[in-house]
Order: sequence, then C-alpha cells, then structure tokens
Amino acid sequence: MKVQFLGANQQVTGSCYFLETEDIRLLIDCGLYQERAFLERNWAAFPVPPETIDCLLLTHVHLDHSGLIPKIVREGFSGRIIATPATAELLSIVLCDAARIQEEDAAYKKKRHKKEGRRGPYPEIPLYTEAEAEEALKLVWTAPYEKTIPLGRSVLARFRDAGHILGSSMIELTVKEIKRHLKIIFTGDIGQWNKPLVRDPSVSERAEVVIMESTYGDRDHEDPADEETMLAEIINQTARAGGNVVIPVFAVERAQELLFHLSRLVREKRIPHLPVFLDSPMATDVTEVFLHHPECLDEETLSLFRSGQSPFKFSGLKFTRTQEESKAINSYRGSCLIMAGSGMCTGGRIKHHLVQNISRPESTILFVGYQAKGTLGRQILEGQAEVRIFGQQHLIRAKVRQIQAFSGHADRSDLLKWLGKFTIPYPQVFLTHGEKEVSSSLKNHLARKLTRDVVVPVYRETRDWS
Repeated sequence: MKVQFLGANQQVTGSCYFLETEDIRLLIDCGLYQERAFLERNWAAFPVPPETIDCLLLTHVHLDHSGLIPKIVREGFSGRIIATPATAELLSIVLCDAARIQEEDAAYKKKRHKKEGRRGPYPEIPLYTEAEAEEALKLVWTAPYEKTIPLGRSVLARFRDAGHILGSSMIELTVKEIKRHLKIIFTGDIGQWNKPLVRDPSVSERAEVVIMESTYGDRDHEDPADEETMLAEIINQTARAGGNVVIPVFAVERAQELLFHLSRLVREKRIPHLPVFLDSPMATDVTEVFLHHPECLDEETLSLFRSGQSPFKFSGLKFTRTQEESKAINSYRGSCLIMAGSGMCTGGRIKHHLVQNISRPESTILFVGYQAKGTLGRQILEGQAEVRIFGQQHLIRAKVRQIQAFSGHADRSDLLKWLGKFTIPYPQVFLTHGEKEVSSSLKNHLARKLTRDVVVPVYRETRDWS
C-alpha cells in the first residue's frame, strides 16, 4: 500500500490523497486550492492521470475538499464518487454554485482586464463550467455512516461521522494485502464536541495509520459557552454606533450555526430587533437540506424542530436569492446584519458588502471561520491598512473582530482528545490541513504528550507500507 499526499500539506486548502494497493487506485478528497500562493495548482495537470483512478471517496463538501472534482472528471476520471447521503445532496448545490461563480468571475475579470489593458496571472476562463459540474455529479454514489463497503479485493471502507458539517465523515480503510493488513483513517475535518446542529465526532480505538487535520493544532478556541455572549456584544455595539455587522460565512454549516444562535438571541431579546440578511442562494438551499437529514442532527436541534421552534426562522430574518435583492441591501437605512459567502472572502457576494462597509468606522467585519494565508479574509484579519477588492484599493476603517469558537474545526485540545481514544500502541500520525508552523507545533506537542511517531508530510510525498 502506498499513499501520496497531493494537497493540504503544510498549508490548509486543496485536500487530496492518492492511495494505491495491489488491485485498486483511490482518491480521498479532491479539493480546490484557495490560498493565493497555491492557486496555480488548480490549473495544473492533476498529479495522477485521472483516467487511471478507480474511485474517489469524499469526506465532505467544502470546496477545499471537493472543488476540483469537475476538473478531474473533464480530464478523464470516470469512477465512482462515494459520499454520505447528506454530502451527496449538498454536493450538487456546492459544485454548481462554484461553477456559476467561476463563470461570472471569469467574465468579469476578462472585461476588467480588457478595460485596464492587461492580462491576469491565470486564464480568463472558468476552471470548470456548470455543465461540467453537472456531468461530474452523475458519478456520485451514496454510503450511509458505519456501513462497510468493499472496494476491489483489498480494501474495505467505512464512513464515520466527523462532526464537522452536515454529512461530514472520517474515512476508515482496512487494507488487506498478501504481505500486510493495515487500518488507515483519513479524518477529513474533525468537528468540536458539544456544538449545535450536528452530532459529535466519532472516535476510534485502533488503527495503524491516522492522517489527521491540524488547522487549529497550535491553539484552543474561546470557551464555546461564551460565543453567544460575544456575538451579542458585537451586534449591540455596532447597532448603537449605527453600523452594519458583515459576516463572511461558509454556506454549509457556519451560516446555519449562526442562524441557530441568532434565533436564540432574538427569542431571548438579547439583541435589538434589526434585519438579518442571509445573502447567499447556496446557503438558503443548504438550510433546506438540513431538514432532509435528521440522522445527522444532534438531540438539541431535533428537540427544537419537534417543539416547532425552527432554529432557521426568526423575526427579522430575510433570505435573498436574486442579485437585485442583494443590491437592495445596500440601500437599507439603519443597522443590519449581513451574512454572505464566501467564507474566506475569495469570491461571491461578500465582496460587494465589504466594499460598502469596510471603510465605515461604525461597521464591524466579523470572522467566524478559518481564513487561509493569502485570502482577502486573512489580509483583513491581519490588520492591513487597506485591501484590494474588485481591482480597487479600500481603506480598512471598520472594526475587525473574530470569534474562533464558531469554527467547525477541532482545536488542539479536541485533537488530543480524539487521538487519546486510541489504545496502545498508538498509530503513526500524519498531520495535514494546517499551516507549516501550526502542524509543526502540534507535532511537537504530541511528541511530549502522546506519541513520538508523528510526520508533517510535504506536497507529493509518498509513503509505502508494502
């Protein structure tokens, strides 16, 4: 058995692994790169000839795990794409939306660059089209949590709840070759315990190899019990100043989790009555998908639905679908709260709302998810004096805040808790999906606390267990 690390190595996005056994060639995830320094990898030829890959196993739908699927299908991949039922339903929304945004952005950049008399660093065409996304979706098969699925003669696969977003999974592979039997776990993104909406992460007791995310491996989040209080304080302060709260959100999970908390703050009258706009057609569609998959929801959320108190409906909430509705938000007079994608400000409607608010001292830009290096969100969060949006420089005068407790990722304590469930001998651990300094920090911490057999692999590194 061989594993090649094809993304999210000493950086966060582009999650992808290639696994080869005696009789089958698999991909685990096929994610889009979102950090500016690695964008060229999205356009490069795939490192493994796509037509030679038998199957793709998908941990969850976030674009940094799924966003290159239509491209490899166009380049020749024709095998099964296997995911949980919730992930499969969400994938049709996420990939088609991503394709539409790419088509719109490509047309806009081509027009702008022509006007400016220059060319951009990447082709002025979409990475893939909506038609190509729809073609890729024809290959999707579903597998429920905990069911064992044979892949070829040598591999058994099992999807286990990762507690990260709706339908997210850890993928457990049992590889049985002539010379060796091995259990390997790809964690995908591990969620936090005791979060609303989805269930807690599954735990395991035995594996020889674990390939684990490390996004927040060097720190702990704020106390989750304080996240609603912090959110209420930010909203109240901004409303008193007469500004808007602008929140870049990931359309899957972060938007719905914020709705959950906002609905409670509204019911308990802890924030003023003000319009709350969810300005994301995709997030609106995703919110509906939650209702189709009660098997993924935690008991607190199920109890709310049973009592008739939907966490996705409250006074003042407005869902906007059309561009006209989105533009109309800018003409609203008075304070409001605007949630829009993308979560790292790399595209979508959030950029338009940033243009309207980022130079207003009375407004607040609130981050509730991870911001990868080189993204517009990271530039704002790091305190730059000005940023470039749609080809124009904008001074940052708005207040910039962050609540890490809203993250869907486990922090360092949670990662240690998850790994601590394994029995001795501990598995060999490969840390991915984290910036180099962060993964190295977690590696050193694990060496002191738990196990010394920890590796931070580099891009395209191959490990062989033959």
